[in-house]
Amino acid sequence: MSAVSTNSTEHSSEKVLQAKKLSLSYFDGDQTTHALRELNLEIPTRGFFGIMGPSGSGKSSLLFLLSGLKQPTEGEVILQDRSLRSLSESERTALRRTRFGFVFQQPFLLNYLSARENIILAARTDDRDKENRVDTLMFELGISALAQRKPAHLSGGEKQRVVVARAMANMPDVIFADEPTAALDHVNGRTVIELLSRYRDRGAVVVVTHDPAMLTNADHIFHLADGVLERIEYN
Repeated sequence: MSAVSTNSTEHSSEKVLQAKKLSLSYFDGDQTTHALRELNLEIPTRGFFGIMGPSGSGKSSLLFLLSGLKQPTEGEVILQDRSLRSLSESERTALRRTRFGFVFQQPFLLNYLSARENIILAARTDDRDKENRVDTLMFELGISALAQRKPAHLSGGEKQRVVVARAMANMPDVIFADEPTAALDHVNGRTVIELLSRYRDRGAVVVVTHDPAMLTNADHIFHLADGVLERIEYN
């Protein structure tokens, strides 16, 4: 893997997301904290991409802006040819529902539903074949045996595998994962990362992590420091 100092991704002409002069600041009286500063990058339509940096470098802030969970102070995020800033809150919510998938550090499963029901719930309501697709997806990810278990009867690693399947249920353009292995041991963490990386041929997977061992197979790694994109590693 070679390191290149740059402020844009040049390896692919096809991109699903672009950040243009992206800044995020927090204001408290006369104090201003800059989480991100004029950051430019591109996410190709397919692949496995990592975001790394020390604590406070802006990793999670960047993921929240790219996914529309937060709005930038300045700059914009473009999904293919449309700026997320031009969308209403309801349109951004619909976009996250239909075109994005999410995996967070905590699984956030509904305790009264089975693993399979949690995954089906994330599929589009107009998808007539969703139950068959979910069963196929669970088989591909090796979690068919967990189908009828409630979250209370799943281990931490099993819950995260269910969450990965849920993130894939809509066949989204982009899956965002924010520290998805932080609460897991190394073996379960590697399993979750391997499951996420399988989606790279269908869409883009963007993973925020503090652990470089989880990104050994990444196509690109974006390194942040103090809210600035320091460099990009290409594999």
